Amino acid sequence: MAITRYDKLRRMARENFSNETASLVDAALEYASEWLGDRMRYDGRPMLDHAANVAQIVIEEVGLGRNSTIASVLHDVVRLAHKELSSEEFLALTDQIGNRFGKQVVGITVGLANISGLKLKVANEQAENFRDLIVSYSEDPRVILIKLADRLEVMRSLEIFPPEKRRKKSWEAMNLYAQIAHKLGLYGIKSELEDLALKYLEPKDYEHITLKLEESAEERRAFIAKFLVPIEMKLRNLGIQYHIKSRTKSVYSIWNKMRKQRVPFEGVYDIFALRIIIDCPVELEKPQCWTVYSVVTDFYTPNPKRMRDWISIPKSNGYESLHTTVSAEGRWVEVQIRTERMDEVAERGIAAHWRYKGVQQGGETSEQWLSRLRAAMEETTHSLAQRFDAKPASGEIFVFTPNGDLRKLPEGASVLDFAFDIHSNLGAICAGGKVNNRSVPIREVLHNGDIVEIITQKNQTPKADWLSFVVTSKAKNKIKAFMREEQAKHTRMGREELERKLKNWKLPLSVDEAVNYLTKHYKLRLGTEVYALIATGKIDFQTIKDILNRHLSGEAEEERKAAAAEIERQKAEKAAKSEKSERQSSDALIIDDDISKIQYKLAKCCNPIKGDEVFGFITINAGITIHRTDCPNAKRMRENYPYRIIDARWRQNSEGAFRVTIRVVAADTTGMANHITEVISRELKLNIRSMAFDLQKGGIVSGTISVEVTSAGAADALIHNLLKIKGVQRAYRLN
Repeated sequence: MAITRYDKLRRMARENFSNETASLVDAALEYASEWLGDRMRYDGRPMLDHAANVAQIVIEEVGLGRNSTIASVLHDVVRLAHKELSSEEFLALTDQIGNRFGKQVVGITVGLANISGLKLKVANEQAENFRDLIVSYSEDPRVILIKLADRLEVMRSLEIFPPEKRRKKSWEAMNLYAQIAHKLGLYGIKSELEDLALKYLEPKDYEHITLKLEESAEERRAFIAKFLVPIEMKLRNLGIQYHIKSRTKSVYSIWNKMRKQRVPFEGVYDIFALRIIIDCPVELEKPQCWTVYSVVTDFYTPNPKRMRDWISIPKSNGYESLHTTVSAEGRWVEVQIRTERMDEVAERGIAAHWRYKGVQQGGETSEQWLSRLRAAMEETTHSLAQRFDAKPASGEIFVFTPNGDLRKLPEGASVLDFAFDIHSNLGAICAGGKVNNRSVPIREVLHNGDIVEIITQKNQTPKADWLSFVVTSKAKNKIKAFMREEQAKHTRMGREELERKLKNWKLPLSVDEAVNYLTKHYKLRLGTEVYALIATGKIDFQTIKDILNRHLSGEAEEERKAAAAEIERQKAEKAAKSEKSERQSSDALIIDDDISKIQYKLAKCCNPIKGDEVFGFITINAGITIHRTDCPNAKRMRENYPYRIIDARWRQNSEGAFRVTIRVVAADTTGMANHITEVISRELKLNIRSMAFDLQKGGIVSGTISVEVTSAGAADALIHNLLKIKGVQRAYRLN
């Protein structure tokens, strides 16, 4: 294929670059022509036409340089090679291109190939994620600019594509590429992408607005001419060099305003804007712009809410301009005031901003330009990644389904997290996956850009150990919910099966008694664990029957007593050691004075207080209760439920009040109650909470006194002093 077909591009290269660069562009055209051969576009024209057109946009409309132009010419070569060649062949090709045209060209073309390989799916909720990912693929910021030029060329030629591709590419242009162009200050490209996309996405609306614009064009021209008469006269008198552009609002902007404000075409007032462009030295830019602003507002009333000063503080993408909206003949007119330099930046974004300052001089200025462009890219969205192999700044990764759906997951997410993110039922039966066509286990950690396929098994169910590696709250919550459901199901099934077997065996045991004994026998914590073992078949019913028969026959009694005695001996040893030093390591529960903040309470059956020897008993519904070792119920609890007994002791340095009840039996003599209260309140300075006495036969009174004491020693001292009162026959603590 003769490269003379692309003489327009070759001429642009000679006009904008050195002779050496122009020769490299020719060489790139020859190389691409040879590699692409007879490959055609949808309309039958050579595929190289697309690359040449992209290169022209890159030079003329974006303002990029040599490497970007050559990369544009070669980008389809690398894209197709990336798709069709083996890894070894592809590396050989890129080495060849690198040796001939430079490593930067290879880097740019590979970045473009990566973006082209993305499977973008038409869905509005995906737009922000895709914008993030497209930028995250761009190690070199020039990749994004060339990709925008590439998509603009595609949209200009969209008629040649099949109908299904037109809609998909239009959606991508409007929701992805136009948004990136906006952030980079490429407003001309942004508007054209949006208008072309609207033409195919909403053809009726596009045609309606276009027709309305044509119908009102003559009236607009007449209005503008009349509006400008006083302004231009004053500017000429002031000696300001300028020219004026009138710009009709883009079809997409009008359509968007009609849709958002729910108004017809006639209801959109700012259909057009006037641009006054000043030709002056850089040092006079700011004062002359404000002078023109003053001229405009001398003749027309400005709307203060629509004033925008981007000259004093330019936008982050380099945009500089003064905007004001003024009223004239009952309609609003937007006026933009800027210089030639500012206008070039506004039309061509950051590339023009740095080119104007001398990017073609090379060296440091080019680096500044790339740095500025990269900074703007990083501002496009909140979770931007600077390069494909880097972690996104927000700690998130972007992962694809095989169909091209994009999912956003936290860094460290596994295949299982991905499965639960797709659907809870898919996560429950996930048995593994394929990441980039490589089989992996469910624990495999995913990375940015992975394409993930889930492998399932019908008999798979969530496991408790899954909680140890999933990171998403959705996965954790679903696994826990499943485990709770399974536990409830096992409890119900296990209990029903055990009840049925007990009836069949005709054993004189209730299901609760049987479960209590089985829990003790298997040294389990809860009865629900017995039910789970039964439901899952981990213990068979013949074994259960044998265990219960041995229990009922008394065969296991001696074993149980021996085991209980051994436990008591071990507990006694521990208690002795703990008495020597509280600092010594122990598993005993420490009873503090403030028992309201912890999950135990003092048993009412024996009313323990500090100083009493105590133990803890794990109840089914009431947490831990603290009993005295001489509690009337202690023996039964130790024998029947040794696995629910825990060591306990009082904290030695704790202080607090315990209520103790003392029973007093005394002779019914005058002033006995007064003597008792005097000993308690005045001598021992203890608080009496209640006191009640009844007259008994034989001139005896008997009653109880509830007193607050600090310890068992204080209670013993109280009893000792009560017994010294004349007439008191007995005094003792109630259990």
